[in-house]
Amino acid sequence: MRCPACEARDSRVIDSRDLEDAWSIRRRRECSACGARFTTYERIEVARLVVVKRDGSRQEFDRDKLAAGLRKALTRRPVDEQAADRAADEIEATLRASGSGEVESARIGELAMARLRELDQIAYIRFASVYQSFEDLETLKREVDSLYAERGQEGGRP
Repeated sequence: MRCPACEARDSRVIDSRDLEDAWSIRRRRECSACGARFTTYERIEVARLVVVKRDGSRQEFDRDKLAAGLRKALTRRPVDEQAADRAADEIEATLRASGSGEVESARIGELAMARLRELDQIAYIRFASVYQSFEDLETLKREVDSLYAERGQEGGRP
């Protein structure tokens, strides 16, 4: 691991902790050359997951890209800052649990919309309006009306 202060390659681990998701480890390190302390994160590398796009092209699944899209939808919403990362982790776990090495991009979009619908309805509408390419205000209104109907069935949840 290269030191961010002096770029020396030799460092020692001072402390290691498993993170909540049990797929990551946080390590506190100290540079042997300059004594600077820094933190690294390690993730377990699992089998490749390939996304099949609408046009038939394939690319490797990028959890960070998914998290960034969720984060963008949740911008300036009253939701925990880590919510997008947790949602991306949950979606990735669901995809990997399916056992298939390939997944349709539409499936990822569906899972993202379902998770955002639970987290924040405004973020859901933001994401859905881009992902589903709402053609007009009527389509958007139908989606908002379905949220209102769902909200009424749950006893007026805010």
